[in-house]
This record gives sequence, C-alpha cells and structure tokens, in this order.
Amino acid sequence: MKNKLNLMGIVLIATFALISCIKRSGSYVNGAGKKETVVLVGAGDIADCRDLSGAEATAKLLDQIPGTVMAVGDLAYPDGTKENFECYDRTWGRQKTRTRPAPGNHEFHSSAATPYFDYFGSLAGAPGDGYYSYDLGAWHIVVLNSECVDVGGCGPGSRQEKWLRSDLAAHPSSCTLAYWHKPLFSSGGAHGNDLEVTPLWQALYDAGADVVIGGHDHNYERFAPQNPQGESDPVHGIREFVIGTGGKNLRPFGPTKPNSEVRNNEAFGVLRLTLRPKSYNWQFISQQGKTFTDSGSTSCH
Repeated sequence: MKNKLNLMGIVLIATFALISCIKRSGSYVNGAGKKETVVLVGAGDIADCRDLSGAEATAKLLDQIPGTVMAVGDLAYPDGTKENFECYDRTWGRQKTRTRPAPGNHEFHSSAATPYFDYFGSLAGAPGDGYYSYDLGAWHIVVLNSECVDVGGCGPGSRQEKWLRSDLAAHPSSCTLAYWHKPLFSSGGAHGNDLEVTPLWQALYDAGADVVIGGHDHNYERFAPQNPQGESDPVHGIREFVIGTGGKNLRPFGPTKPNSEVRNNEAFGVLRLTLRPKSYNWQFISQQGKTFTDSGSTSCH
C-alpha cells in the first residue's frame, strides 16, 4: 500500500511539472487540443514630447487590455533621441516588458536608431537590424524594418528579404501576421503607398500570410485582402491595416486607394487582434470620448 501511495505521488509530481513546463514554453493547449487564444494590440506614430496628450490617451487604453503590445514605428518624436524616448516611456513605456516594437523613420533620425535599440534591448531584435520574429499562440509573427536604406535594402535578394523568406519557410504556421512601419498601401494624404516594401509583401504573399500592419500615415485604414500588385484577392490575399493612430497628430486622407474598406482620421486609438488557431477578430478601439470603431472576423488561409 505504501509503495502504491509513493508511486501515485511521483506520478502527480511529474504531471504537474510537465504542465508547468508546457505553459512556460508558450505552447499550452486547451481541452480541445488547440493552442490558446491570444491578443495582439497596438498602434504606430505615438509619443511627441511637444504634446503627449494623444499618447497618454492610447496608453490608457493599453492599461486596460491584456496581451502582447505591438509598437509599429515612429514611437518617439521628433527624432528618436534618448530624451524623446523618455517621453515615450512616460506613456507607452508602462507596457514596455510586453511590447515587441518595430522601428520607424523617426527612430532613424538618430544615428543607426541607437536610442531605440538601447531602450528596448533584446525586445527589438538585433541592434542595427530591427527585424525578427516570434510565435504568439498558434500564430507566427514577423516584425520587419521598412527603413530600407538603413538596413541594406528591402529588394529581392537583400539581406532582410532573404532572412524573411528563410524565416517563413522555417515556420509554416497556418496563420501568419507581419508588421512594420511604412505600409505598401495607404490612402493617407501625407505619404500614401510605399512601393519600396513590395518585395517583403511578395515574400509574405508567397508564404500564405494573412495580415500585414503598418503606420506612417496618421490615420486608421483597413483594406480588403489583396495581392502585392494591389489587386483584390479574397482567396490568397493579405489584409492590411494602417494604424498610425498612437498619439501623434492625425492627418487628412488623399485619394482613396483600391480595396480600401474603412478609413478614419478623427480618433486616436489602438487595434486589438484576437488571434485564434485558425482565425482572428479585429477591433479598433478609440480613445475615451470618441465613438469610431471597426470590427470583424475571418479565417486564416
């Protein structure tokens, strides 16, 4: 009897240890045998030391939303200096330990974006590169650097493009999302389409990616799934969101680009993505006092 009790105790201890290990690895599965539902939330174009009211408004939203935070470039205005990142730190910095950032053009106003890489450390990927990937639930997440000149190019055969194709081949997930600062498609009046990143979109399209997120234009915009040439592709296309709504001044739109479905430039806010093993929900959440929202859901490819 004593031996049986000892054996049961050993089995229980081993079971609890295994469960603990699986949870720590990020691949804990629920009773249905599927990886957990997770949240990815954020925006770009965030903290301007000259006026932090918008950044504080969106930071308050993040205070109430669990999950991983994506900071989609142009985080610290005007020049991405150490002092500018102190302003970011007072707002979105409250979520620093759960943030996975992407660099923007204003970060590179400082030589090699050094203050950006110093501030985020290992969370930002290798210093000087700024591109990396991670897994979140059942999803593979890729963070890229759209400052192509500063990173050695974004074209076919460039170091970043080759890394991206290799990373995607090594992570054949059923659901893939990428974010970087300058969007390929945008109806924003200040910048619009950035064709320099087309090869990155092409690599993602070839791998069957589902979602791309950008900022740069200070507004919110959602596109229908499309191919790298901007043609509607409801079967294999990538859905793009532009979320330059993190707190820096909002700007007007220019001519509406093909496949643009929703646009707003009247509210700061964040995009919350609920990522499930084979599908996702999106919801734009406006700052307090504003009523604009956008939401929906769809399956992965």
